Amino acid sequence: MNQIERYHWRSGGFALRFIALLTLWAATAAGAEIPAPITDADYGPVSMDEARLGRMLFFDPILSGNRNISCATCHHPRFATSDGLSLGLGEGGFGIGPERRPDPANPPEQRIPRNAQALFNLGAREFTVMFHDGRIEVDPSRPSGLRTPLEDDMVAGFASILSAQTMFPVLSPDEMAGHYQENDVSTAVREGVITRPGGAWDILSKRVSAIPEYRAMFSAAYPDIAGGRPIGFTDISNAIAAFVAFEWRSDNSPFDLMLRGGTALAPEGQAGMDLFYGKSGCSGCHAGKFQTDHDFHAMGEPQLGPGKAERFERHSRDVGRMRVTNRPDDAFAFRTPSLRNVTATGPWGHAGAWSDLAAFLRHHADPSIGLSGYDRSLAVLPAIDLAKPDWAILDSPDEVRVIEAAALPGRPLSEIEVAQLIAFLGALRDQASIDGRLGMPETVPSGLPVER
Repeated sequence: MNQIERYHWRSGGFALRFIALLTLWAATAAGAEIPAPITDADYGPVSMDEARLGRMLFFDPILSGNRNISCATCHHPRFATSDGLSLGLGEGGFGIGPERRPDPANPPEQRIPRNAQALFNLGAREFTVMFHDGRIEVDPSRPSGLRTPLEDDMVAGFASILSAQTMFPVLSPDEMAGHYQENDVSTAVREGVITRPGGAWDILSKRVSAIPEYRAMFSAAYPDIAGGRPIGFTDISNAIAAFVAFEWRSDNSPFDLMLRGGTALAPEGQAGMDLFYGKSGCSGCHAGKFQTDHDFHAMGEPQLGPGKAERFERHSRDVGRMRVTNRPDDAFAFRTPSLRNVTATGPWGHAGAWSDLAAFLRHHADPSIGLSGYDRSLAVLPAIDLAKPDWAILDSPDEVRVIEAAALPGRPLSEIEVAQLIAFLGALRDQASIDGRLGMPETVPSGLPVER
């Protein structure tokens, strides 16, 4: 008798648990790749002193150039650690979520080019690549242990790839740094002074170090800082990463409970699971314990907004992974997202083109249907006058054909199958992780307002 069976016999509700176990046996026999249950060993350790410190830093606007944007602006608990927008408004915006609007006195120069990704389970050990295009990756051959856009200027000291990832938005003029010459951070970024003394990261470290409450919290979290070492930028990022890893660990959904020998899924969710791990082929990319292969795939997604282009470039194209690798085979490929809490994290797609999950699934399952039928009202885009129009790519038949040609083949879904898959995706929802564990602080040490 294996571990699941022993749990089965010891627990109440035997009939439902027996059904769940039979379901897993049947799926395995049919060749489906049902993952093993998530365990503590799948995650790195978290220091609670670090996590409590990181909580304050995550919600504190002090890390933005103009002291007006925090990590939570685009990754807010109210929106399941995203922002409820297709493409966010960073510097030059005010408010949160779909109510965020441009500041008439200092409007954004452009929308943030990609959808704000959710933060669930990023403390799991298997997450070794970050961002939609994977531009930050674990690389033991590099002195820092990471490959990032900073290349040789990347410093050591980041405790994890999650720690490194948290610190790149502060360098983006459109996200947190601010427009050129608005502040000392944005000026340093524009001049390419990032990691050395006097650079953007050093400026922000000194801001935080100047606040007595933060100094005390850093001393509690890091003994060598208590012993006199100055607060470095990697200390800030490590603390934020500890908070994210602790706050939004998600492994207690109905699906997880079933895998541990608990109650079977409801019939529609079970039918969706059979599809997901069977003929629909979803698990080909959404594999493993967190429903991602951490790889990159072209799915013919609508491209809206400014694209990933330098300021001097006039196009609105986003070629995804190819921007990192320069390989034509990677054109329009984006990282497979984890599906934990996915029903709460829309809009969906790398550009957030879909605010309707059923519509997204229909297209995602069969990209060959093309983009001609895309309903632009599904995009959640606060009105703003921008130099680059939102629909430049979709208004160009040539651009659309190139995106469509790169997409993988698929299999159409019936309306019943769409409903069943949505039911299964709902079974991946862990409400306790969406609600968070430490929660939002009432105040932060800087005294700046906490966005609610």
